[in-house]
Amino acid sequence: MQYSSQWSALTAVTCYFTYCSNMPILICRHWRYLACASLLLAGCKSKPPVNVAAVVNNRSITYEELEKNFQSRFEPGTERSSEDQVMIQKLEILRGLVDSEIMLQRAEKLGLMAVDADVETKLNELKSPYTQEEFQKQLKSKKLSLDDLKQQLRRDLSIQKLFNKEITSHISISDSDVANFYNANKASFNLVEPQVHMAQIMVTPFPDPNVRNLKNDKAQSDEQARKKILMIEQRLKQGEDFAMLAQSYSEDPNTAPNGGDLGFVQQSALDKVAPELRKMVMALQPGQLSTVIHTQAGYSILKVFSKEPSGQRELTDPRVQQTIREQLLNRKDQLLKAAYYDVARNETKVTNYFSRSIVDQANKGEK
Repeated sequence: MQYSSQWSALTAVTCYFTYCSNMPILICRHWRYLACASLLLAGCKSKPPVNVAAVVNNRSITYEELEKNFQSRFEPGTERSSEDQVMIQKLEILRGLVDSEIMLQRAEKLGLMAVDADVETKLNELKSPYTQEEFQKQLKSKKLSLDDLKQQLRRDLSIQKLFNKEITSHISISDSDVANFYNANKASFNLVEPQVHMAQIMVTPFPDPNVRNLKNDKAQSDEQARKKILMIEQRLKQGEDFAMLAQSYSEDPNTAPNGGDLGFVQQSALDKVAPELRKMVMALQPGQLSTVIHTQAGYSILKVFSKEPSGQRELTDPRVQQTIREQLLNRKDQLLKAAYYDVARNETKVTNYFSRSIVDQANKGEK
């Protein structure tokens, strides 16, 4: 009977539900339960974690990390960005950090993390063109410590191992694929005049929120564009893959997805460009890279793959087969990477506190 009376007393209290952030909260009209209800409601307005810009599957990306990446990429100079431009740049950087963290966690889960030997080998490659003093100056200019660089190398190498296993190893281009492409595009292999097959990495100084490259990386000013193209040039000199750098950083929406590939450029088209540029292209041998080229459109680096005389190219030509195979590989690789990123994002729990704070601040300003 004692339990029965207690149950009756409890059910005599009139209760109702309210909702906060889609979470039902039981609110009781009896004063004895007001304290409990208040505590539950307080949970709806919980503050974000201190110094956390985003969380990826319970792993935090701190504001310190975000700021360090921002400072290393956008060195303060004579040109001054507005507050809104800075926020856009930081949002882009954070988006890249989130994607990188998603891929890193996948690499960890699959046991594909780079080992110390991998990191040291890559580090020695990066250091080889410099004296010790010059290398330290490079680190200082990018506001990085040696440990920071090693951590970044381990992350990049691990993600590359992930891509190799999950994407590249699954791409197969058959002889019939090559033949089908050739037959469907045979006219394009009939060169009516000499042509140059080349690729480009382009960086422009004009802000564009719709940038399309794997890193979501966009220069916002001439100073930033110059700094970015010099960084890319340095990485190319250190032996990094041209197509991968183009996919990751080039700001030309038409060529970046294909590794910067411009296809075959006719000699008559080259006759229409600036004489200095034409002279530079004609002087480059297959496999060579240009120096940084500065035009009104921005900055670019060119790579020449081959130079072809006029006439029909047959499928039996090994160069034709290689060109087709590489083009098909690049297309498939880009497609699978884009899809892989989307699938990984959909399967990951991400909370972006930095973005939320910007929206909240805007909402407060309207009140």
